[in-house]
Amino acid sequence: MNIYIDEAGQSARLDSGTVSYVLEVVDGKYLVHRYFGPSLRRWHGCGTPVYYKRAYSTAHDCSVPNVSFDDFPFEYPARGRGDFRIPSLQVQRQDGISVVEPLFKSWRVLEGKPGIPGLPSVFQGDTDAATLELPARSYEFLSLYGTHAKEANRSRFALHSGIQKIESVRGSSSPQHQPFFALLSPGTTETSGEVYAMHLVYSGNFLAQAEVDSFGNVRAQIGIHPEGFAWRLEPGGHFATPEAILNYGGSGLNSMSHGFHRLYREHLMPRHFAETMRPVLLNSWESMYYDVSMDKIETQAALAARAGMELFVLDDGWFRADNSSSSSMGDWQCNLEKLPGGIRRAAGIVHGKGLKFGLWFEPEAVCKNSLLYRKHPEWVLHIPGYEPVEGRHEYLLDLGRQEVQDYLVGVLDSYLGSGDVDYIKWDMNRPLTDVCSLALGPEQKGETAYRYILGLYEVLHRVTSAYPGVLIEGCSSGGARFDPGMLYYVAQNWASDNTDAFDRTVIQDGFSLLYPPVATGAHVSITPNHQTGRYTPLDTRYQIARLFNLGYELDLTKCSEEELEMIAGQIAEHKGERAWMQGGIFSRQEAPNRNYMVWSVMGPDRSQCQVMVFQKFYDPLCCHGRFRIQYLDPDTSYLETGSGQIYGGEELMQIGFTVPLVKEDFHAFTFHFRRLDTEKMPPVNSNQFRSGILKRGLNPPPDCVIF
Repeated sequence: MNIYIDEAGQSARLDSGTVSYVLEVVDGKYLVHRYFGPSLRRWHGCGTPVYYKRAYSTAHDCSVPNVSFDDFPFEYPARGRGDFRIPSLQVQRQDGISVVEPLFKSWRVLEGKPGIPGLPSVFQGDTDAATLELPARSYEFLSLYGTHAKEANRSRFALHSGIQKIESVRGSSSPQHQPFFALLSPGTTETSGEVYAMHLVYSGNFLAQAEVDSFGNVRAQIGIHPEGFAWRLEPGGHFATPEAILNYGGSGLNSMSHGFHRLYREHLMPRHFAETMRPVLLNSWESMYYDVSMDKIETQAALAARAGMELFVLDDGWFRADNSSSSSMGDWQCNLEKLPGGIRRAAGIVHGKGLKFGLWFEPEAVCKNSLLYRKHPEWVLHIPGYEPVEGRHEYLLDLGRQEVQDYLVGVLDSYLGSGDVDYIKWDMNRPLTDVCSLALGPEQKGETAYRYILGLYEVLHRVTSAYPGVLIEGCSSGGARFDPGMLYYVAQNWASDNTDAFDRTVIQDGFSLLYPPVATGAHVSITPNHQTGRYTPLDTRYQIARLFNLGYELDLTKCSEEELEMIAGQIAEHKGERAWMQGGIFSRQEAPNRNYMVWSVMGPDRSQCQVMVFQKFYDPLCCHGRFRIQYLDPDTSYLETGSGQIYGGEELMQIGFTVPLVKEDFHAFTFHFRRLDTEKMPPVNSNQFRSGILKRGLNPPPDCVIF
């Protein structure tokens, strides 16, 4: 990324060759936003608004004629001095006055990007909550909403006058709203239209909002939710806010996604696992639930090894006093009646089958009947005078306390230190309530929720630093805490407790807007599905999971020999393609009608492309659509390896192929296109999709600019 500051030091342009971001200092003290979008060679002051004299306004010591601060594009706005729109900063002084006016002091270009103390960041950087000023024109607001087992649904509407917002006050990023939104030019599709996106690298309460002012200007913003939050700042003290990613895509939603995917895969998730082939796992949950035993572990592991799986994960139940969620949480002592010989013996059985061994934890929670709670009731979040609210029979530990952090690290170290555990599924199954820490004085109570997240990050930092080779999968009742903050520490995340293939098309499609497929756990489960009761073919269940982080979650003893052979074939196929698919370009291709969903992964060198077409229902009225595949090389030919048919790249992009009418609901068609010529094409990058990412202060990948 190049940074240009003009000779007078009054404007700065950050440019990646794809995207530019322009700031200007007005009168040496007001820092304002001037531009964010496709790359500019230079900025000559173009596009600055002309103000007119009007009543019911304020006057300021500013050289801009007739300026009103109520529509001035401040880079870091605050209320109380003439700007009445949404602020980036609110401060209450010791004298009770809550007005502050941030003024420009100086800027300098740093070598590299400094880290944020205690917070995750791309390339370990430093930033504010992001505010973006956009010019007056029409936009559409895109976000992801949902609930448990129905995550990542798209919401899209025309931006209108006033404030539109999404938020979480649940203590985590939540399944209700992803800490992301995008402003789109009207009619934006997967392959056309402008996209201005924001994504917060944080796992706690957030507020994301866009305000259209009286003149049609748009102020977009994302950061810590102010409700319930206050931080006492001593003289000379510092406070670090979470990092926010700004992403511009000039060629539709795919251009936005390609930028996010590359950034997160190469510059956010743990580097040890960024390019490591992820193991195909078998999770015990839907085969055992809480009723675990050594015999079941041995039987399932043997069948998993026979099918070619590489990791067996023992989920909840191994420490429970009974077969329910009501006991023992927080003590983390293996129930030796269920598992004689403990976790070491269970791991030995699994390792003996040639598999890696994974173990489920929910470190942040504690049950009322646990030994830990009886010994340290002051360690839970609770409000004096109120009985703490339970969720899934659990309270939450006060992770802001150092002694709680030390206890959790000690627990995990007791299992990881022996080398028996290769993988952790890190779960968290309830929202925060009773958000009060007994360790903080009255003047610091507003810090509790934020300190909880800082404590979580500290525990994860200590564990991942001590055991960098242990793969961690994040989970929070599915996708309730699937966010960039967690992805900094955990290389993959469980997208949803709903494993139904039909529902998973929507869930995984939504998350694919933001996260590379390798970060999204996708499992093949039993039919009828345990969450929905729906029947879907085994091949469809596999194809829906295939392009993502493939795993299995079913009782293999209930599979027929034919099904076991099919599963073995699926895993062998996946192992043969995951090396190029994990680093490939994932795209959502446009379907001819709503009865189909189309995904593709193209190899980094464009030599091959895997396409999945999902037919929701048998419907003859929808059978004549053509499926066009974008981003191929138009000047060469491709062989569809299943049929032997040859297509020109431009044919597939402009005309498309057709699929037969199959009399079956929930059917998945798959196509593998291999380039016929031997000439190596240049790698695909986001420049070809007119995308870019900005985040304050970051040295970006070559095709992005980041502030």
